[in-house]
Amino acid sequence: MNLTIIVPTYNEAPNVAELVRRISRTVDAADTEILFVDDSTDATPETIREVAASASLPVRLIHREHATGGLGGAVVEGLRAAASDVCVVMDGDLQHPPEEIPLLVHRFRRGDVDLVVASRYAGEGTADGLADRGRVLVSRASTAVTKAMFPIRLKDVSDPMTGFFLVDRTAIDLDGLKPRGFKILLEILARKPLRVAEVPFRFADRHAGESKASFQQGLHFLMQLTMLRFGKMSLFAFIGILGAVANLAILWVLIHMGVGSVWAAIIAAEVTIIGNFLLQERFVFQDMREDASGVWSRFAKSFGFNNVEAAIRIPIMAAMVAGWHISAVIATAITLVVAFVVRFLFHSLVVYAPRRVGARSAARELMDEIDSQAMSPGEL
Repeated sequence: MNLTIIVPTYNEAPNVAELVRRISRTVDAADTEILFVDDSTDATPETIREVAASASLPVRLIHREHATGGLGGAVVEGLRAAASDVCVVMDGDLQHPPEEIPLLVHRFRRGDVDLVVASRYAGEGTADGLADRGRVLVSRASTAVTKAMFPIRLKDVSDPMTGFFLVDRTAIDLDGLKPRGFKILLEILARKPLRVAEVPFRFADRHAGESKASFQQGLHFLMQLTMLRFGKMSLFAFIGILGAVANLAILWVLIHMGVGSVWAAIIAAEVTIIGNFLLQERFVFQDMREDASGVWSRFAKSFGFNNVEAAIRIPIMAAMVAGWHISAVIATAITLVVAFVVRFLFHSLVVYAPRRVGARSAARELMDEIDSQAMSPGEL
């Protein structure tokens, strides 16, 4: 095959037949395959199989029982399974017009780019298919924020949020992608420098069914953007902030109940230490747990370190209250900020360290781990 068209789908049964029909009319059937990567809970897989039986070009289906990585994870799985190195990624709702595929292919065949983006915001492109002005505003704002956070990588990309693009999979590091939701193009662009071109397209109305955009998807995008820009440290910081707020709230309540500032700080610290560990396990270091020591060992290391840190921090806080005559809440906030970097490094390099260390020197291991866990991809 010279071209694989990857279509990630979630409950798009009413759109499958029309999508395949329009693609078949647009491309050379002898050189092209359509690969559906499906996470549906409706009749979409059965519909794809029925359509494939009579289609004029090869149609394949990967139905995922466990939708790891969301739509972005489906695209990555499709890139791995594609029969061609040249892959077009598009949605299954026909808002990405199949008739634009030859334009993407023609631009790629010039031989000077690795990726061709179909942009709503370049040339004569439009975003008319967005449901209302609110979604247009959200799309524009999201694009502006994203470009501001990656000014170098995205300098030639007007629409990094589009799901319609052509990519040479040999130019990207599939193992380095960490899909978290539906903005896989942003993930690809942020992880590795690529030669990029754009072609305009008109974002069409949805053919059938309902949009999958939601508040939850928006949160996934914000998490993805933050993790891409700042790495694990950003999410560690966010959980730390939540813990700090909880710590201060518990401290404030206990002090107003008449508990002494030192004892109130101890109780607040123990509660937030446990809460932070559980959140870090689930959201920050989940990809490192398999190679690290067991969960009880990780908890013991984390709990022990945080208590040692608290045993040092709380007397400092008490000294600040007594010597500087500031409130216990403000003193605790200051010491929590100072402790953040030390906590992150300890958890990255000790608590979640692999059980086996390679032949590299300890100093090199340390530097590589700090770089891997704390630095953002691409640019500073």
